[in-house]
Amino acid sequence: MNEVVGHHDLLIVTLDTLRYDVAAELASAGRLPNLARVLPDGRWEARHTPGSFTYAAHTAFLAGFLPTPLGPGPHPRLFAARFGGSESTAPNTWVFEEADLPAGLARAGYHTACIGGVGFFNKQGALGSVLPGMFAESHWDPELGVTSPISFEAQVARAERVVGALDTDQRLFLLVNVAALHQPNWFHMPGATAADGDTRATHAAALEYVDRHIGRLFRAMSSRRPCFTIVTSDHGTAYGEGGYTGHRLGHEVVWTVPYAQFMLNPGEW
Repeated sequence: MNEVVGHHDLLIVTLDTLRYDVAAELASAGRLPNLARVLPDGRWEARHTPGSFTYAAHTAFLAGFLPTPLGPGPHPRLFAARFGGSESTAPNTWVFEEADLPAGLARAGYHTACIGGVGFFNKQGALGSVLPGMFAESHWDPELGVTSPISFEAQVARAERVVGALDTDQRLFLLVNVAALHQPNWFHMPGATAADGDTRATHAAALEYVDRHIGRLFRAMSSRRPCFTIVTSDHGTAYGEGGYTGHRLGHEVVWTVPYAQFMLNPGEW
């Protein structure tokens, strides 16, 4: 990452609440054509999240603690705040002095921006302002949120405007917290009604919706220079497994998340 930071743009896409098993099944079945173009070998990597709900996971991510590869560690990290005794800070880790990644990248000359989705990004109170407050520029409105059937399309349009407003030589770090997978997601299933509720199938339909539009985001972020990109979930969610519904709980479908990192190059999208 020491060869990336300062030279490339950076993008983190958190597919909020996306389960690994659903993501893997759709990729294997050819139902994610745009994501399949960038996933290494066309597959998601299974990792463990540091948090079982959005606030905990994103706070960890933005301190450099991204989802951890399966199996015994320590696993070297891409980014890390300087911290004595850290066993996951390696020679190739980009180390920053500040308490969070956006502040560290800002000192390195990046414009930092986030486009929120779920309520922890809505800036409607003190708690909903913590995560967006880490960035120089932040966006949220109901059209981008969990109840909007066009949330991801609106987020992509907002990202295009963020990129378009920057000088060509200005490096950018962008975080997009994608709300479409989070409940309610029933409206992404053709013919479904609110009475049908959310299911594993509507969760999958929401991911297919995201895939249909994510190419525009990739095109915008790679329009000026190569862009190092991470696409991951912050946590999964339960749809009745073991009697559980939702997240912020210690179940395998919550702790195991899909992860991918790759480079977007100009002209590929």
